[in-house]
Amino acid sequence: MSASREIDPHESPRALFAFELRKHRTDAKLTQKQLAKRVGFSESMVGMVEAGRRPPSERFAQLCDQALGLDGAMMRLYVATTWNKAPEYFRPWLEEEEDATSLHSWEPTLIPGLLQTEAYAREMFATSPGITREDVEERLAGRMQRRAILNREKPPMISAVMDEAVIHRSIGEPEVMQEQLRFLLEMAQHPKVTLQIVPYTAQAHCGLIGGFIIAERNGSPYAAYAEAQPHGRTLDDRQVIAEMALRYDAIRAEALPFKQSVKLIQEVVNRT
Repeated sequence: MSASREIDPHESPRALFAFELRKHRTDAKLTQKQLAKRVGFSESMVGMVEAGRRPPSERFAQLCDQALGLDGAMMRLYVATTWNKAPEYFRPWLEEEEDATSLHSWEPTLIPGLLQTEAYAREMFATSPGITREDVEERLAGRMQRRAILNREKPPMISAVMDEAVIHRSIGEPEVMQEQLRFLLEMAQHPKVTLQIVPYTAQAHCGLIGGFIIAERNGSPYAAYAEAQPHGRTLDDRQVIAEMALRYDAIRAEALPFKQSVKLIQEVVNRT
């Protein structure tokens, strides 16, 4: 996200905060330097937050409200940047994911979260023991909010590798799965999305242990999220991430090429 272009507030919660901060600052006829002096942060910090390159802190949002004479507007926006509709354990990953220029995911059992339809995601969220309908809808809103990165001016490259079992496993009523598979075919036309299927004929491989996703920034892996029970975890240890990258390459080597993978998904759609 660049300071030289207009921020799209629909890109992400962080972009919305950046957009509104710039608007309120210019309405108050303050320069970034003047606002920085009032809030006690550096001018570069204000500039990076307004450009969406740095997330705001709670203290930063509070001081901006005071400096700009706002009634808690920036604090409310700050809460949105924390992805409060997502489970707490998942929020650190969402911050990492938002900064990625490439995302490489492996899923042995489910459609990757970024590529799920509302109906499919709702069915999955509803399986959590003791979850309420309200909780399901909150998590669903967070999932759809997360998917907004695909609508950016410069979305990250998405490389999604799935086991063949994923496209055959019925989630919800038949129409839910039909819609989901058709959405995968639609996303396969996106210039930044690549889908690949590891066929049943691959038999045993290291990916069967569990799913994960690796975030890269300008070609360098810097964070990962590993699935686990009862919930996954965000990783930033370079050695661990390097090992996961090797596993990803090994899994992808077992996958069908992109066009064959799309053809396989289409065949499943035609049969159901």
